[in-house]
Amino acid sequence: MYVAIPGLDNGTTLKAIFTTRFGGVSKPPYDTLNLSLQRNDDRRNVIENYRLLSNETGIPTDNMVLTWQVHGDKISIVDKSHKGMGLVREHELGCTDGLITAEKNIALVTIHADCVPVYLYDPVKGVIALVHSGWRGTLLNIAAKSVNLMKDRYKCEARDIIAGIGPHIRKCCFAVQNDVYDLFLDKFREYSDLFETSGSSYRIDLGGVITRSLIAEGLEMRNIHDIERCTVCEKELFFSHRGSRGNTGAGAAVLMMAG
Repeated sequence: MYVAIPGLDNGTTLKAIFTTRFGGVSKPPYDTLNLSLQRNDDRRNVIENYRLLSNETGIPTDNMVLTWQVHGDKISIVDKSHKGMGLVREHELGCTDGLITAEKNIALVTIHADCVPVYLYDPVKGVIALVHSGWRGTLLNIAAKSVNLMKDRYKCEARDIIAGIGPHIRKCCFAVQNDVYDLFLDKFREYSDLFETSGSSYRIDLGGVITRSLIAEGLEMRNIHDIERCTVCEKELFFSHRGSRGNTGAGAAVLMMAG
């Protein structure tokens, strides 16, 4: 039903997971554990999938917080007043692609089908952040901006923050047109070794760009853990928009401090 994020998830006090396609009730092409309410799946099936995930993880659905993701760089602070938002009650934070909380038993949830899930945890200050970073969000540096917000709001020290990079479309499968390639080259010219060109083909290492941006914010490389799994290469296990030509469901990244 899910994979644990190495370096973060310990199964007890910190839960950091990424769901697979298996263990739900959704019908093709959303089979079976579709967790996106923004697809054309039957809403009742999606809600049942969340109930099944809750049973498996021990995280009540009332404690989960979802948002309306738009591939932007807005990051929202979440507290107990937001519990259940986006799942058992309406959205209240608007369009948001990053969530931060310093409260225990609040499960941050972001939805993915190739975009990069970035997990951030400061064990010293007791703060977590979860980020949905597609190529647009990566260009906007949303992961690094989340670190900055953790610093500003909670006085976190970058050297204390542990990061996880979950399953996503990796460079082997992320071929883009020259317009997107040029945007990345203009924004991250110093990371050009992460970009690959071959004739008219361009490939970008999104996870690598995010890792470099986190290091630039002061995180230590030893504290950044990349699961190194590609959603397209493993499209039978994970939902992949590109691998399914857009006709598919989506999985979820979940991050929660328990206590």
